[in-house]
Amino acid sequence: MSTVRVIGVDPGSATTGYGVIDSDGRRYELVEYAGIAGPKHLTFPERLLQISRTLEEVIARLNPHACAVEDTFYAVNVKSALKLGQARGAVLVAAARAGVEIFEYSALEIKSALVGYGRAEKHQVQEMVRVLLGMKDAPQPLDASDALAVAICHINTASTRARLSKKA
Repeated sequence: MSTVRVIGVDPGSATTGYGVIDSDGRRYELVEYAGIAGPKHLTFPERLLQISRTLEEVIARLNPHACAVEDTFYAVNVKSALKLGQARGAVLVAAARAGVEIFEYSALEIKSALVGYGRAEKHQVQEMVRVLLGMKDAPQPLDASDALAVAICHINTASTRARLSKKA
């Protein structure tokens, strides 16, 4: 497998995390990660615009081959679920506008791919991200750590699919 670059995104209405990783299917190399959190005085539509613009800039600058996004399945209440869905929409539009192929993974799939257990705690996922990327400290904010986990999940899934298709 040649080297691929994947941007992982963990959408959030307060903070959206992103992380970019290069991989040959066996090793991972951290490129960049951060959280996108707008000032509190911004309206929600302005925060969505900031998420979209920031991701468009990152995608244009780093040119990933794929965009892996965490699929939301749970929220505390309906209003939170709607805001989270709108943040996901801003992410999906930014990637689609850039022409990057989009892949979506549930939290269960991500945790299983990284920790081997779909009900793993957030700190377990964060620690596995730190270990796999050879980082001294766990990536912060947690949203960025989760985004890196989504990228690693995609790399593992795509690598496994590629190996299985060669055997078929």
